[in-house]
Amino acid sequence: MSLRDPLSAEEVARRLESSGWSGATEQISTTYRIDYDTAMRIVAEIALAAVELEHRPDIDIRWDCLRISMTTHTAGDVVTELDFLLAARIDEIAEKHGAVAA
Repeated sequence: MSLRDPLSAEEVARRLESSGWSGATEQISTTYRIDYDTAMRIVAEIALAAVELEHRPDIDIRWDCLRISMTTHTAGDVVTELDFLLAARIDEIAEKHGAVAA
C-alpha cells in the first residue's frame, strides 16, 4: 500500500477517534488555541515537515488560533496515510509550543 492510496471511510473514522483531528474521507482538520506569534513559529516548523514529506497542508492563522486542514490532492482530494503522518508531526510541533487543541 502506498502512502498516497485512499483510506477507507472506516479506517479514517478509526484513526480520527484516537486523534484530535476531525473530518472524513475527503479532508481532515484541527484547530489549536495559540497566540499569533507562536502560531507563526509553529507554521515555520510545519513547513519543514511538509517539505520533508512532500505534502502541503492548508494553514489558516488567526490572532488566537491556528487551523490546519489536509487532503492528498495528488490522490484525487482524499485522505491518505500521508495526511495522518503529517498530522502526527504537526501535533508534536504544536504540543512542543504549548498549543492546545480547540
